[in-house]
Amino acid sequence: MTTYADAPVPAPPGISPGDVADASRLVSFGLQPKLLPARDAEYGELVRRYRDDPAFARLADAVGTGLGLIVLEVSPRAGMAVAAAEDSVFAVRLGDYSRRAASESTDRFLHGLAHLAVAALAFPRPEDLADDGYLGRITVNGVDTFVRQVCRRLEDRADAEGANTDPVSDAPGLEVAWRVYARRSATGATKDARRLSGSTIGIVGKAMAFLVDSGFLQKTSDDSGGTFRTTARYQLQVRDLAGSAAMSELLALGVVPVSDGSASLLPPDPTEELVADAGLPFFSRPSTEI
Repeated sequence: MTTYADAPVPAPPGISPGDVADASRLVSFGLQPKLLPARDAEYGELVRRYRDDPAFARLADAVGTGLGLIVLEVSPRAGMAVAAAEDSVFAVRLGDYSRRAASESTDRFLHGLAHLAVAALAFPRPEDLADDGYLGRITVNGVDTFVRQVCRRLEDRADAEGANTDPVSDAPGLEVAWRVYARRSATGATKDARRLSGSTIGIVGKAMAFLVDSGFLQKTSDDSGGTFRTTARYQLQVRDLAGSAAMSELLALGVVPVSDGSASLLPPDPTEELVADAGLPFFSRPSTEI
């Protein structure tokens, strides 16, 4: 008597060239950071197929892996959100970006600090980062104000510890950063009132422009040096960043409380001269993303 266990196992359906083409097409859509499934019918259909067809999903993941990509999420809100592995041809390293954005090595360091601050302010609480419906709204002037608050907190800590001297080589990264940032002019406006690219406001503005080009932020107005809102892709990227040592060190300063869900920022120091409209970032929780 033939049992079920003895019955021949049917071979899985073969993968057709069309399936490979569709999976590759989905990955190609994922590499267009500003494109969303809601705005392209083909993209939307491929996202639905990925979510409904496990075999197709595994194929698309394999295509991404072969290209050195990590699939963070595939959903109607984010499309195929991918991150490049370090050895991927699609990897855009912060060092490469900062070398294009700045000629001085100290400026490259400040660009990295600006990106860290944007991420911290965009999602100041763990629940904000975990909530798929959450959108952060941040401003260029607000980010600069926030970093200067961090600089004051680090300076106060150094004074209290009697260590307000040049840091030793093994000091935490932010201990070095605050000294450079605090000494840099916020605006350094030119004769025609434009901000200098090497000013801290100029550096933050470049960082946000880069994030817009990468599909991570959307500009909503020119208020406060530029006002932006986050995208689903940026939320996914920051979730990966949240466990980094630099982010942990920044949050540990207590400038952005995150432990009790009542995120707030320290009030600006009234003795410090800040740029005009240096309002702190604000946040909202809309029901849909346009």
